[in-house]
Amino acid sequence: MQDNPEPVYLSNLEREVISELNLARSKPGVYADFLTLYAAQFTGKEFHESGKPILLTKEGKAAVIEAIKFLRNQKPLNGLTASKGMSKGANDMVKMQETTSQVGHNGIDGSTFAERISRYGTWSGLCSENIDYGNNVARRIVMALIIDDGVSSRGHRKSIFEPGFRRVGVSFGGHKTYGYMCVIEYAVSYTEK
Repeated sequence: MQDNPEPVYLSNLEREVISELNLARSKPGVYADFLTLYAAQFTGKEFHESGKPILLTKEGKAAVIEAIKFLRNQKPLNGLTASKGMSKGANDMVKMQETTSQVGHNGIDGSTFAERISRYGTWSGLCSENIDYGNNVARRIVMALIIDDGVSSRGHRKSIFEPGFRRVGVSFGGHKTYGYMCVIEYAVSYTEK
């Protein structure tokens, strides 16, 4: 008998994102090794991946090196448990942005992430939201959020490594400008409706 059955309401990619988040939280040194390989593909601010167009980043290799240092000093954390209600809240944001060029955390209906997850349950403690645009592979989504290129506060990274978080919701979809988007909701505690 399986202790933690895979949530059937999530797509394979959404489940993989949760697995990657839990790997980063529980084994930050392993994730530092992934980023070390990734950093080797930079020339200045340009990311060169075989067979793909050159990607121009805002900070370049320096942001990756900073993320590696952070991970090497990060203590292992507990894993996150999937939440259906939080995933529904994340999906509300995907639905609002997927056919537009909109980015950011406020919905076109004026909603905040806390309001969206509150539609399907009750959160307590602390909650947060990460949104990645342009990636359709779980490891790349999580790596991008840890590196947090161009985000001086490193707020996405802080959310991933918030020690109090225990619950997570994920939704993946398309985006008019970036092709893909992945919305991740976090909370310390969440009770489904």
